[in-house]
Amino acid sequence: MKVLILGSGGREHTLAWKIAQSNKLTKLYAAPGNAGTADIAQNINISVTDFPKLAQFILNEGIEMLIVGPEAPLVEGVADYFANDKSLSHVKVIGPKKAGALLEGSKDYSKKFMVRHNIPAGASKTFTLETIESGYVFLEMQKPPYVLKADGLAAGKGVLIIDSLEEAKKSLKEMLSGQFGEASKSVLVEQFLDGIELSVFVITDGKNYITLPEAKDYKRIGEGDTGLNTGGMGAISPVPFADKAFMEEIDKTIVKPTIDGLAKDGIDYVGFIFFGLIKVDGKPYVIEYNARMGDPETEVVIPRVKSDLLEILDLAGQRKLDQASIEFEEGYATTVMCVSGGYPEAYQNGKEITELDKLKDVTAFHAGTTFSELGEVVTNGGRVIALTGKGPDMKSALAKSFKAAETVKFDKKYFRSDIGFDL
Repeated sequence: MKVLILGSGGREHTLAWKIAQSNKLTKLYAAPGNAGTADIAQNINISVTDFPKLAQFILNEGIEMLIVGPEAPLVEGVADYFANDKSLSHVKVIGPKKAGALLEGSKDYSKKFMVRHNIPAGASKTFTLETIESGYVFLEMQKPPYVLKADGLAAGKGVLIIDSLEEAKKSLKEMLSGQFGEASKSVLVEQFLDGIELSVFVITDGKNYITLPEAKDYKRIGEGDTGLNTGGMGAISPVPFADKAFMEEIDKTIVKPTIDGLAKDGIDYVGFIFFGLIKVDGKPYVIEYNARMGDPETEVVIPRVKSDLLEILDLAGQRKLDQASIEFEEGYATTVMCVSGGYPEAYQNGKEITELDKLKDVTAFHAGTTFSELGEVVTNGGRVIALTGKGPDMKSALAKSFKAAETVKFDKKYFRSDIGFDL
């Protein structure tokens, strides 16, 4: 089977790494890919949202499956584009159509979906610049801290948690005035849920689903979960507090009602769903959905999958996921993300990355890398490389990830040395 993976981050490198191990695979492509995917796939210089070019390439090469990594092409309707073209409709697209991607594309829509299908979540209201005065009143009715969320896609940075009411009002105005562009033309003010977070992932064919290992990621740039939000600084799987009973509760009150809710709403959904969850007083609540795998959680979840992932995705694409079975590795997987100095604010690309050949006992998943004109591996993003270690326990796995993070070299490299501190 010929497969094309769409995207250029750590998530896509990890999926490529796993799919490259499948006996079903004949040829693997990545568009646009990165310096890591170049080792196991053929990188193709096509933008993830250039659907006509992607379609032409897929037809020319006889590609049978398209796995969509990032959110932008899903929200822009890549799955619809393929389904609506007779010459492309045979291609199995692993990723929902536009209607399903709205779970991630609009926070307001996803909240209404949760309410409609009785899925536990924090109370919220959505405001625009026209209704900002009502937004101020609603904020006054809440207890601090105050949670503000851009309705649209803001690359993981559109969520603010603020302690002061005055600051929250000021931030609401800034967001609605275009702080995150179109994404924050409307903003959700949400009840703050106090607890510990985790991420749960499923693969679904719209009716059946398979739950992947859970993970915990670390979003803040600073040690002890301080500072600005990032796309993710590291992750751990499994999550010690997510025991069998808690995972069964998640399945019963959140996962199954979500899959059933999509079917009830007539939404044709094939692909991954990410559930951003929080445990409050022993109960799980949904913070957000994503219509794809999370990053850097993919870098710890997928390495724990023993089974042939391509086989499972092929069955999902055929709407036969009930015929799939999946096995997971025991023990822990941990990943530590090395990022560019200045991230998540301004940073520079093009810094040479060295000592990659000295890495031992880890898998290096490239997140923001490319090749210089001289063929050197260089930085090409805020989050540069995720270093995944495995071990019988969290401590031994983390020791490998941290050692690797010390070993890799590039100018102004930074990583958090406290991943897992709260577990």
